[in-house]
Amino acid sequence: MKRVGLIVNPVAGMGGSVGLKGTDGGLYKKALALGAEPVTPSRTEQFLSYIEHKDEIALFAAPGKMGADHVADFDIPFRPVGQIGDETSAEDTKRIAAEMVSRGAELLIFVGGDGTARDVYDAVDSEVPVVAVPAGVKVYSSVFAVNPRAAAKMVDAFVEDGGVTSQEVLDIDEDAFREDRLDSKHYGTLLVPEERRFLQHGKVASSHSPSVEESKKEIAAFVVQEMDPEALYLLGPGTTLKAITDEMGLPKTLLGVDGVTDQEQVGEDLSEQKILDLLERYPERAIIVTPLGGNGFVFGRGNKQFTPQVIRQVGPENVRVIATRQKLESLDCLRVDTGDLEVDEVLCGWITVTVGYRENRMMEVRC
Repeated sequence: MKRVGLIVNPVAGMGGSVGLKGTDGGLYKKALALGAEPVTPSRTEQFLSYIEHKDEIALFAAPGKMGADHVADFDIPFRPVGQIGDETSAEDTKRIAAEMVSRGAELLIFVGGDGTARDVYDAVDSEVPVVAVPAGVKVYSSVFAVNPRAAAKMVDAFVEDGGVTSQEVLDIDEDAFREDRLDSKHYGTLLVPEERRFLQHGKVASSHSPSVEESKKEIAAFVVQEMDPEALYLLGPGTTLKAITDEMGLPKTLLGVDGVTDQEQVGEDLSEQKILDLLERYPERAIIVTPLGGNGFVFGRGNKQFTPQVIRQVGPENVRVIATRQKLESLDCLRVDTGDLEVDEVLCGWITVTVGYRENRMMEVRC
């Protein structure tokens, strides 16, 4: 029996759909006030349902909504570790992680985002390997599995006595992120089961070389030329999307979602609800996104405003992906992780990616 600990960050990811770009520092209360729903229960359920070697695990679970509540619906005996109050904090994660290791946990599983990864690193460093189930808003660190199912396979690999490797934890400045600036730096490394096919690559900063900037301008000119003046276009985050608004002479929320129609801005830094409100006004609509540099995520990393409900209403057939040739050269595939398996499966397959003026490339989307 492998001794495994489970810790769930109950507020991770709640800021995404309401456009808060994170829940650090108690912002989950603002997220709740804006109508955000908890994200980690469904992500934890998906993860637990896919573990095949449940009968070979002796599980420690954080109490209540930080673990035990989610395990109760599965046929997995567990022992609760630690105590929490009505409200949870980073200190709870750190304290419980350290206690689990002191009780002999050989693997720690955590469900959350980059902030949770930093908390676990602070508590245990490289004492034991971890499996990181992605559930936060950004999830840029390479320590994370590509989705909950992949995380379950990593646990199974650990039970089968696989090796371990080191992966990076990034420090993302959420205050800067909310001010439309991406400020990330290396925070540390955590050990993970050595199953690279199930691990995401870390985010890579956008290149600003002359050739890359010229490619963005080519893409933007072609996209704007093809736009239907009566349609609503929802533009995701990124400098490639900003090139489109630059072409139209409009402002762009660099790390948010904006809406344009007939070369006019009709929505800035949109939340899920604001997007749904716009969709009621525009029967013709499309989403334009670019893959996240380094790991190729089209949906599910840094653009959680595009919820499964939004994608369904827009229609997967109305999703357009654009990217510079240079970005695609570093990717073997594109990925989606919307949180809804049915939506993910519809989005997966081979798609056309616009890479220049009247120039496209075929890329596979995996989920």
